[in-house]
Amino acid sequence: MRIFISDDAVKWFQEEMEISNGDTIRFYARYGGSSPIQQGFSLGMTKDTPFEPVVTVKVGEVLFFIEEVDEWYFDGHDLYVDVDHKLDELAYTYKKA
Repeated sequence: MRIFISDDAVKWFQEEMEISNGDTIRFYARYGGSSPIQQGFSLGMTKDTPFEPVVTVKVGEVLFFIEEVDEWYFDGHDLYVDVDHKLDELAYTYKKA
């Protein structure tokens, strides 16, 4: 399992979440919403400190990660993070590794 963050997504994080060097962003499973890989759950993200990360990717000086407790949600899929420019929000794509 890996995380891929597009340049547009990095810009979105900088503008919308005001991330800066040294920040850490967690992707996590949340109850409710919809997802193509887990019915009844959706993907959330927040600034957080890694505890037991199962996967990480550093873009510039910002660390993006998924905790071991949320690994089940991805079911062996890689996470691709981009921007939906029509909605001006993050767009997630999941591809089986």
